[in-house]
Amino acid sequence: QVQLVESGGGLVQAGDSLRLSCAASGRTFSTYTMGWFRQAPGKEREFVAAITWSLGATFYAESVKGRFTIARDIARNTVYLQMNSLKPEDTAVYYCASSVAPVPKRPGEYNYWGQGTQVTVSS
Repeated sequence: QVQLVESGGGLVQAGDSLRLSCAASGRTFSTYTMGWFRQAPGKEREFVAAITWSLGATFYAESVKGRFTIARDIARNTVYLQMNSLKPEDTAVYYCASSVAPVPKRPGEYNYWGQGTQVTVSS
């Protein structure tokens, strides 16, 4: 089992920045990829970004490329999502997830999920 706990969400204005954190514990040695997803009301959960745990290779959805940065701290077993130039359409619950697969981008390919953290961007 892997436990994931997100933090860092909040209410901000358009153009502001936020940094989300996801602390992992448990059997993290089996993790290949850590990902961030988001889900807005009435919409499906969508891929935001992912990072391979050992090499640190990063992948982004087109909608956040150039604005969001995913990073990991191996010593702290923590993955971060730095979100800059936030837009109202970024409003969603953001979830951290871990997978034993190499860079999956579909929710069903992730094995463990955090509880989510709300990000609200006002215009």
